Parts: sequence; C-alpha cells; structure tokens
Amino acid sequence: MGVMSLTSFIEANSQIYRDVRFRDSRLVVDGRNLTFYLYCTAGLDQTYGGEYAAFADLIKRFVKALRGCGIQPYVVLDGGDDHTHKKLETKKQRAEAIIQTAHQKSQGMPTQGNILPLMYSWLFRQTLVRLEVPVVQSSSEADREVAALASEWQCPVLSKDSDFYIFDLPAGLLPIPHFQWQVAEQRGFIPCKKYTASSFCSFYKIQRRVLPAFAALAGNDYVKLRDMGVYLRLEAHEKTRPGYLGALLRWLRRFQEPQEALKAALKLMGEMSRQKAAEVLQNLSVGMEEYQLPPSALGRFFTDGTVPPFPPEDRALAPDWFRLPFTEGRLDKVILNVLRLRRVRLPVMVEHKDLPSIHLSSRPIRQVMYGLLLGEEEVEEYDREGLLPAIIMVRSVCRGAAGQLSLDSLNKAELSQRVRVLMEALGVEPSCFQGVEPHLRLLVAVTCYWTQNARPTPHLLQALLLGLVTTHTSTALQVENTDATPSLDQDVAHAFNQWQSCVMFSMQLNQLLGFPLPEPQGTRLCGGKLFHQLVHRLRGGMNPEYFLTRTPSSLELYQTLLAAVQQPQHRRTTHTLEDLTANLEQLNLPDEDEEAARSAGCQPKNPELGCKKEHRGWN
Repeated sequence: MGVMSLTSFIEANSQIYRDVRFRDSRLVVDGRNLTFYLYCTAGLDQTYGGEYAAFADLIKRFVKALRGCGIQPYVVLDGGDDHTHKKLETKKQRAEAIIQTAHQKSQGMPTQGNILPLMYSWLFRQTLVRLEVPVVQSSSEADREVAALASEWQCPVLSKDSDFYIFDLPAGLLPIPHFQWQVAEQRGFIPCKKYTASSFCSFYKIQRRVLPAFAALAGNDYVKLRDMGVYLRLEAHEKTRPGYLGALLRWLRRFQEPQEALKAALKLMGEMSRQKAAEVLQNLSVGMEEYQLPPSALGRFFTDGTVPPFPPEDRALAPDWFRLPFTEGRLDKVILNVLRLRRVRLPVMVEHKDLPSIHLSSRPIRQVMYGLLLGEEEVEEYDREGLLPAIIMVRSVCRGAAGQLSLDSLNKAELSQRVRVLMEALGVEPSCFQGVEPHLRLLVAVTCYWTQNARPTPHLLQALLLGLVTTHTSTALQVENTDATPSLDQDVAHAFNQWQSCVMFSMQLNQLLGFPLPEPQGTRLCGGKLFHQLVHRLRGGMNPEYFLTRTPSSLELYQTLLAAVQQPQHRRTTHTLEDLTANLEQLNLPDEDEEAARSAGCQPKNPELGCKKEHRGWN
C-alpha cells in the first residue's frame, strides 16, 4: 500500500532514520498493517487454511511486550471502501495477482505472494478485545484517521505503509520491520527506528509542504501517471524506480508550494489538450488531498466513548443503533460495504483454478444478510472464475423470518426471531443444539449447513469434528508423527476452506443479528494442518474414536457433536415462532438480559471487469 518503492528507497538511505529506545508512551497502531505483518513474518501456515491458535498467541506476546515497556497501544482498523472508487483500479490489479498466487500455492509452487487465512483479521480484533486493548474500526480506510489521531495526541504511529512517510506526523513513524518488540522483556524498552517527514525533507532539501505532490507524482494507490496515459520527462536519470524517485526529489527542490509543482509538472508531460491537462491536474490534486489531515474523529471515542459520526454521505445508509457496534468492530466492514456500495469483495484462499470458488457454498448465507440490509436488491460479488476475477450479481433473499425484520429496528427484535433467522439461513432445527455447549452451537449449525451444501465425504466431517474437539479440550490426539503434515490435498483444502467461508459469513450474519448465538472463539477453530493430518489418518483406516481413547470427556464431546450434525436435517425450517421459542427455552439459550450483558462486554473499557449476471435463490 502507499507510494510504490518508497520504503525500499528510504531503506537505502537509512541515515534518515533515528535510533530510539521506545517506552512509556501512547502508540497509535495501523491495525491492518500490523495484522498482516505479524502473520506473514511469523512463518505461520498460508497453504493449508491457517494457524489461528498460534496467531492468537503471537498477538498476546506482542501486547505483553508493549505493556512491559509502559506503552499503551490504540489500534485502528480499516473500515469500508470509499464512495469515490479512487483505488478501484489498484484493487483490481491486486485481485488478479493474488488469484495467481493462490493457484500457485495450491500446486506447491514457490511464490512471493501471501495468502492469509479467511478469519485472521477477525481473530486479531477478538484477541485484542479479550486482552482489553483499545480498538476501533474506522468508517473508511484507516490511514488518515491513524495519522490524525497520532497528530492530536503527539505520539508516534506504528505501521509499514509507505503513506505514513508522507504524512507530517509530529512524533513520527515507527516502521514495523525495525520495531524489535521481541527483546523488550530483557531490555525494558523497544529498540526501533524513528522516521520523521522533517528529517526526510532536510535530507533531500525539499519543503515539507511539497511532500504530498511528491507522492502524487511518484504514484500512490489513488493516482498513477501511467493510468492517465502520461509520464513525467525528468532530466536524465537511471532507468530504475529508485533513480526516478531521486530525480523527482531533486526537481522538486525548486518549489515552495505543491500546486506550483503540479502545474510545472504538466509542462514536462508533453503536448496535451487543455481538457486532458485539466483532467491530469485534477487527478493529481485528488492524490494529494489524501495527505491533508482532518480533525481526529477517534480521540474522544478512546477517551470518553463518544461514537464518531459517519461521513455525511453515509448518514442516511444505516440507523443510529448501527454506529456503535460498527465502531467497536462488532459489525464487520463487509456489512457497511453492502450498505454503501452494494459490493462485496470475497477473499481469495489457496485453491486450484479448476475448482469452483469456495464462496459458492456460502452464498445463500450472504443472500440472507443482503436481504436484511437492503431488502430486495442485488449485490456485486467480486469473486473468481478460473484464474480471472469475476463480478457476479447476487440477489438478496427476503423470506421467512428474515422477511419479517427491518434493519431500522433489528436491534429491538426478539431473541427468538433472530435465532430463527440463523436457523433458516443454515437450514437446521434447534434440536441440533441438544447437549451442545453454547460456545459451540454456531459451529455445529454451520457444520450441518456445510454437510448439506459442500458435500464432504464422511471422513472429512469426522476429521473436522475431531479437530474441533482437540482445540476445545486441549486433547493430545493419539497420532504418530503429529508434526508431519501430509502434502497438500487440493480437494481436502477446498472442502476445509468452504467450511471456513461458511463459518465467516455465518458469524457476520450473527453479528448483524446482535449475536443471538455466542460468537466462537477464534483460538479454538480447527487449523488447516491438523485437518489434513486427521483426514490422512482416517483415510488410512484409523477409527475416529481411537484418537480420543485417553480422554473420556473428549470422546463424549465428539459423539455429541457427531450426533448433532448427523441427525436428519431439513433444508427449510417450518416450525412456528411459538414452537421455536419453546425449543430455545428448553435448550437454555441466553435470555435478553444475558445477551445484553455479553454484548456490553465485547468492547474493553476506555484507557472494470466483465459483469456476469447470476440470479440464484435459496439454492
């Protein structure tokens, strides 16, 4: 993200940085950037489906290291995509690249790209909340909010995004790769490097006010000269990206104001019509505006709980009750994208190009969510077909219990009504919860749905349930060479990722409904490597019960889950609301007061592609 090659350009001139011993301070954290960096640099699984428990442990150690040095982190997460579509072309190009990477990984080919687990960012936030780290979700991309909050509080930013080299931050930027948090316990401080815009501008002898013009002319996520069909004819320089950036900085030394530099740059782009020149200048100006910081909308949320308003263009999209859970991150940003843009970008997982998208099986769940949000409208889903991105128009579903609810009053709907929406979306009866502990009920319902829609073979279901039992009871399975993971089986990985897709979108529907079922614990989701190991053993003829012989309680849990999932299922529930309420009471589902208390505890206290039409209904 940010200005292409700027990070490596600065790294080659490391005297711009200053070595610091960081302690006893606030720290504003670019949550998306930190999440991605921690997972990718820890060597955690990116091929089999993810390692959630290990990632949660890594996050805990990171937070502990900060607190041991008197550092209070404030984490800001990205929100929805913006209305302007300024980054649409950039995102399309990245989508093509990541689909290629996913296919290469499915064949065991070496690749430089990263494919992260479907729910890694959700787990990141859930872990932070459990650790009582202040966290907020921005209404849009978080860069400007992060920079604005750090400027207001006069504290540094932790990020790897090169856009933060352009923002004029009073306390500077701490680049994540130089943030040595692993040695904090021994030293009592975190050795790191600090970057400031003033140091950069002093080194290259340019005015700080001109930095945004440098970013726009160099090319950032919002504007690229080549996309406008022009290029800057600078004086002779090395025909490399660093050479171009150096020449651009030398040329910018003569200017005091950014607009002055942009107008002069037009003269170096060759002959063009007056209309074309105006268009280029307008686009460059828009690219610069991203670095003008608004007043922080998040400071008061962290200090006294004041919920920031949505941007003016969004205020009519969602009811008032929506803002607090969204800002706290209890509503996924996908939900706001549906309301704002009628668009959903489906994340790519490791899968062979000849297999259908893993998200086809979970589409009916999303259709119910779209219906609750929009009524009878269509949503653009950005998915893949083969190795190419594809846009598929998906129809919302407004029927059954979901058709009786309104977004404006969804927070006031009866618990039994909201559970019923989940039951109908997942095609299960409340009886499937018989004997199942509350924290496992959503996973049981999703697994029932998965067996109906993904058509896994029996040993895949048994392996999945064994994996859940293992993670929920810390059971040591009776498996020889447990650390030896079989080679990637494309069909097994595809089935497992289908299940993950069903879990993820069911959790988003559960969020929208106000958590009528307890949210699963991310650390207890079955990992992809374990799933492959278990499938391999079961295919070899092992009896599922053999794995659990030493722990009767684990064997009992496995048998309970297997009975719940294998009981006769009906695609659509037909019972009345009164019948459902009686069943829920018998199963001891939480009442409204308990649910409200649980919700209150979710947030810590303050310290153009071709468009393919596809109209699918319930099936």
